[in-house]
Amino acid sequence: MKFLDQQKIFVKSGDGGNGCVAFRREKYVEFGGPDGGDGGRGGDVIVECVANLNTLIDFRYQQHFKGERGHHGMGKMRSGKAGQGVTLKLPVGTQIFDEDREHLIADLTEEGATIVLARGGDGGFGNAHYKSSTNQAPRRASPGFDGEEKWLWLRLKLIADAGLIGLPNAGKSTFLAAVTRARPKIGDYPFTTLHPNLGVGYVDGAEIVLADIPGLIEGAHEGAGLGDRFLGHVERCGALLHLVDGTVNDPGADYLTVRHELEAYGADLAAKAEIIVLNKCDALGDELIAEQRKCLAEAAAVPENDIPAMSGVAGTGVTDVLRRAARMISEAKKEAAEPAVFAP
Repeated sequence: MKFLDQQKIFVKSGDGGNGCVAFRREKYVEFGGPDGGDGGRGGDVIVECVANLNTLIDFRYQQHFKGERGHHGMGKMRSGKAGQGVTLKLPVGTQIFDEDREHLIADLTEEGATIVLARGGDGGFGNAHYKSSTNQAPRRASPGFDGEEKWLWLRLKLIADAGLIGLPNAGKSTFLAAVTRARPKIGDYPFTTLHPNLGVGYVDGAEIVLADIPGLIEGAHEGAGLGDRFLGHVERCGALLHLVDGTVNDPGADYLTVRHELEAYGADLAAKAEIIVLNKCDALGDELIAEQRKCLAEAAAVPENDIPAMSGVAGTGVTDVLRRAARMISEAKKEAAEPAVFAP
């Protein structure tokens, strides 16, 4: 299945049905007069948040969604049938913006949530509605009201506990494949990962959902490489796993490059809890690992003990990294669950 996280769509609810002008004139019927029914209501356009979806690819091939028009009223006081609505199935984590991408209409973060995007138009009144003591034979009926129509943008932000960030070829996809059943594309060249991947890892009975996004390079916020658009998928994460290639000459410089792109992106990504990991240590000796950790610690301004050494290929240090991530995610969830306290 192809991955798509942004798509523009057009929605239009159904117009209301027209009212009817009709009169009842039957032999042996004591009371005749107007008996035109009302028109039916137009169909709504509804979105529903469902599980087991992680892409908007279905909307690549169909961008227009229209509700059915309400049926017209008929004689013998028969009202028109309401139009059939349209329901759009969206994955958890989808945001809905207006056409200008400035106003957030809805943020679907819970399975089963439903929102009416466009409400169907009301049906028109038949001539029986206008009957009165002074107008006992009205020949007037009103047309149905128009439905709503609008262009919208859908943007998907994957729901994950921890996000994997780093430069291209830092070993993010290898780490994801080592700790989960995900099978991302892995290669010995940059930008092997072209779209985000999700995986579920387990450590000490705890479940961790990991999101692997394409690598960042210097100038990503200006469109260099694949840009920083995919950073939106780690905005909801409770922790960031920052993988740094230990085989490079200056791991500290690589770390600062990615940090600069996080700060330029905004959305409080730079303030999120972070675990810095020195990766690909299977290709290094103990002395070189110590030197690289020291260089990385100085650039990040953290103690060396806070930087675990890991190898996704060999599997060394992987469990320790997952345990650190589980603790950090648990703390983030506790903070989010605590009620806010306002000073008087």
